[in-house]
Amino acid sequence: MVRDCRIARGTAAAPGFAKVRADSGTGDGGMQQAMVEQLMALGRDFGARGWLPGGSGNFSARLADGRILLTATGRHKARLRHEDFLPLALDADLATVQPRPSAEALLHVQRYLADANIGCVLHTHSPAATVLSRQAGDTLELADYELLKAFPGVATHAGCWSVPILENDQDMRRLAQSVVDRGIGPQDLPLFLIRGHGLYTWGASIESARDQLEAAEFLLECELLGKKR
Repeated sequence: MVRDCRIARGTAAAPGFAKVRADSGTGDGGMQQAMVEQLMALGRDFGARGWLPGGSGNFSARLADGRILLTATGRHKARLRHEDFLPLALDADLATVQPRPSAEALLHVQRYLADANIGCVLHTHSPAATVLSRQAGDTLELADYELLKAFPGVATHAGCWSVPILENDQDMRRLAQSVVDRGIGPQDLPLFLIRGHGLYTWGASIESARDQLEAAEFLLECELLGKKR
């Protein structure tokens, strides 16, 4: 039976950042340090899973003062150090920022500007995301998976959701505009694919973005394995 897939999936995630206790005495500097440690740990974990080959991918998190913490360009994301992160204002002139931020910084900035509830954006280059994005059309359909419930607002496995696939482009302004043009918003599953490139996902906190990325990568691997049958 053919069913219509939908992108809309319910309410947006609640706002939040890294889960550092407000009474922990860490202050803004301590929160930034905690975020760096969390993102470094994610890099090691994702690298061990083969999702960051050749130093690819990039991570960011929203700071309490409204700036974002972003990985610098040219750093191997599975071997990140404290100095590999830079705070960045959302209205910064990316061409003048030193050290240079990730080449895809504008995609991160676009997500944060689009939704004030987003606290973390993660980008990986897994084989499943890369291959499936090359094989599908404008969307990849995910249907009837129990793990779809890992995404905020999804209460049942029953149903079909569409993951947007954007055309890869070395012009980051044009690529970021394509996200806008596809109308990806808080009502949608928090992820999209770039053809032949990889996966973007985001969440209200570093923890929620991590959990949603793990769920998305699992679902993509299931789709890939299913096509081999």
